[in-house]
Amino acid sequence: MSTSAIHLSSLTHAWTGQSPLFQIEELTVPQGKHLFIQGPSGCGKSTLLSLLAGVQAVQTGVCQVLGQDMAALTAVQRDRLRGEHMGVIFQQFNLLSYLDVQANVLMPTRLFPSRAAASSRVWGSPVEQAKALAQALGLAEKMWRQPINQLSVGQQQRVAAVRALMGAPELVIADEPTSALDDARQLEFLDLLLHTAEKQNTSVIMVSHNARLAHRFDQVFEMHAGGRS
Repeated sequence: MSTSAIHLSSLTHAWTGQSPLFQIEELTVPQGKHLFIQGPSGCGKSTLLSLLAGVQAVQTGVCQVLGQDMAALTAVQRDRLRGEHMGVIFQQFNLLSYLDVQANVLMPTRLFPSRAAASSRVWGSPVEQAKALAQALGLAEKMWRQPINQLSVGQQQRVAAVRALMGAPELVIADEPTSALDDARQLEFLDLLLHTAEKQNTSVIMVSHNARLAHRFDQVFEMHAGGRS
């Protein structure tokens, strides 16, 4: 993969018939480094994460993720890149309600052999990684067989975080991953996220309204609604 987790240049995004949501002149995050994104509501933070994750297509400008030109990839290729090389913590979690906690957590390593191999290489096995991360986030092993819809919002958020870290992805994209956690849990979560990322040489790109967390990151990026960031 590339020596840069992401490289953006002259990146602009706008909804149909509207002025640009954001315009990013230049932003590079080296592989293994962590970026904190902040800004007011409506400035396009979540949209930017969607572009980086390949959920939305690039409109104008350069958007390179893990050495891949996202504008040149098809939707299927972007999905593959995300599945094999990224972990994503969505605002709505995107957990599968008909599966239990363990099945949700292990899904990346079951769908993608490369993620399973990386998990085994770093942690011994996917199950061992899942147990270690879940325990660190206060998810008791007795919860593993519980359906997702029986968990609290905060517990679901932690399950989504464990799933994103499974299989040593090169990049973790996190959209407000601490919003449902109290102050103590926020710090525990961030400690686990960044410690695990360092162990796996994973870059973390995180959006949060909690500016007190920014000092834990290598870079801080301020976005402005409709303007240049």
